Amino acid sequence: MGAITAELVDTGEKRDARGRRVTPAERRAQLVEAFQASGLTMAGFARREGVKYPTFAGWVMKAQRRGAPRSGIKFTEVRLPALAAPREPAPLEVRLPDGTVLRGGRPGELAELMRALRA
Repeated sequence: MGAITAELVDTGEKRDARGRRVTPAERRAQLVEAFQASGLTMAGFARREGVKYPTFAGWVMKAQRRGAPRSGIKFTEVRLPALAAPREPAPLEVRLPDGTVLRGGRPGELAELMRALRA
């Protein structure tokens, strides 16, 4: 049999007694903040950053319990013009690329609602 040659590469990462990487609290906070601004799913973000999903999900949940903002979602009140006498609306549905679904009876109302949401 031939000899096996191996090379040990020290990346400078700290490891616990079981060999798992130890991520400093400051780096965990940076990753959680970057995730919240990214618009990605937790699984997608963890995959991109090379962190195991269950570990990353735990970091996010701890940050949320400490009062960190949960997401960048903001809500606003939208007022539509007063409608004429109610009639039976034809069912219309618009699905936006971000997953938002708008339902209404008249195309003009839906278009106005989309403009208001973009503003």
